[in-house]
Amino acid sequence: MNWHRITEKFDLYIKLTRLDKPIGILLLLWPTLWAVWLSAAGRPELAVVVVFVLGTVLMRSAGCVINDYADRDFDKHVERTKERPLTAGRVTSREALALFAVLCLLSFALVLALGKPLVIALSVPAVFLAASYPFTKRFFAIPQAYLGIAFGFGIPMAYAAHLDSVPAVAWWLLLANVFWAVAYDTEYAMVDRNDDLKIGIKTSAITFGRFDVLAVMLCYAATLAILAGVGMHLQLGFAYYAGLVVSAGIMGLHYTWIRGRERMACFKAFLHNNYVGMALFAGIVLDRLFR
Repeated sequence: MNWHRITEKFDLYIKLTRLDKPIGILLLLWPTLWAVWLSAAGRPELAVVVVFVLGTVLMRSAGCVINDYADRDFDKHVERTKERPLTAGRVTSREALALFAVLCLLSFALVLALGKPLVIALSVPAVFLAASYPFTKRFFAIPQAYLGIAFGFGIPMAYAAHLDSVPAVAWWLLLANVFWAVAYDTEYAMVDRNDDLKIGIKTSAITFGRFDVLAVMLCYAATLAILAGVGMHLQLGFAYYAGLVVSAGIMGLHYTWIRGRERMACFKAFLHNNYVGMALFAGIVLDRLFR
């Protein structure tokens, strides 16, 4: 058995699934955890927490694999992505599709372990959204909105896991996540705008054009407004709104970084959205903890 070859292949799979770059996991995990805590009134079942955390890691990894598969011919023309394992030919298309299937099956096994029929039913559109998102960049002017739905579908699933139903508040949380995803992924798209224009991929940064910074800030504002409405509907307290205020401050900081449209500053703002999600989650946890 060639252990060097096995180790090398494992390292390539880690890079293909982006497990070496956990920011995507965190951006997907925070809104899922918002819903897990809110749907359980601050006392989530341990099994639900474990399933949704592991499921988030698996499905984000699966999403990265299918994204690279869909973009394998485009990525070779982009400096930042041309050395990705699939694009560089170090992982085959067949291997990538097999890995995607395995990750999806493992995620589905977790869902089955919960034994919740509605969660199982919702897992079908969740996989479809994750698998189809990369292809929306061919025709959809703002694919980041589709990404927000795909990244946020753990929200209705979390409510289904605890309540065996999906109330309206879950869909409002999902909508907030859509606006947030458009904001942070537009910042990310601003980094690659010139390359994306050359290869013909559609992104929100291209669609918004010179109004890109304004669009990001309006999406941030919409996110906060919807989450404030959720807080009022659920009669949440001071800690929750403190989390919103901290998040608003972080978003304001992002404006100072992206207004010059410098690539690395925009990328820094994208990465920094982890703290937006964290602040909101901390507000939820603290609100429920001290009630």
